[in-house]
Amino acid sequence: MPLIHFPDEITDFIQQGAIFYISHSGGKDSQAMYVELKKVIPSKQIVVVHADLGEVEWEGVQEHIRANTQHQMNVVQASKTFLGMVEKRGKWPSAAYRQCTSDLKRGPIFKFIRNDLKERRATIAINCMGLRAQESSARAKKEPFSYNKQESVNKRVTRHVYNWLPIFNFTTDEVFQTIREAGEKPFWAYERNERLSCVFCIMGCVNDLRHGAEQRPDLYKKYVELEKKIGHTMFTKGKEPIYLEEHIGIKVTA
Repeated sequence: MPLIHFPDEITDFIQQGAIFYISHSGGKDSQAMYVELKKVIPSKQIVVVHADLGEVEWEGVQEHIRANTQHQMNVVQASKTFLGMVEKRGKWPSAAYRQCTSDLKRGPIFKFIRNDLKERRATIAINCMGLRAQESSARAKKEPFSYNKQESVNKRVTRHVYNWLPIFNFTTDEVFQTIREAGEKPFWAYERNERLSCVFCIMGCVNDLRHGAEQRPDLYKKYVELEKKIGHTMFTKGKEPIYLEEHIGIKVTA
């Protein structure tokens, strides 16, 4: 098995009482990351955080996380909903403008980290994410360990926040192997899905989207109707917009 990316600073941060916040989506990468971090981080310094995406989240995700973690799951949620956000803006997110990630995941998680760190009277937070280089060329360019200047303060209140990608160098096969060797199973949707995020993710392949439409026809209908309402599509074919029904080949029935 590959070794996690373990910077020299981590040992010092553990000794200094740093809190390791594990962002857990319920997906395979989060699950494998948690398995590996349990081996090297003291249990009392691990905090599991899940950003609840509401109705656009796969059903059973939170139960899956609870069943495969030994820590309390802290659930955070934005004040807005995904579909409400899209309707208000009049556009769907894109790979270049991932408002869903910033507003529905990252924002609420960092708000929780700030408050939790304050309550614990701790000063060092390690934001652990299951991003991997193999996933995309953009992610391959990320630094596996970095100082988060935006979330850190060093004035009247001291707070140092670091971003850590522990399984940055894992392959997909190694992620699933890690889960198997821990005696666990990945979330049920992986029986068909390549990746797990929202049921209908802008980064999802046709197969994943079709699976979502089969499992959640009620939600699929909302997406199809919203595309028509705002006149903006989730996907394009070349440079031309393509409606979701045509993109995945499933028509909405009345």
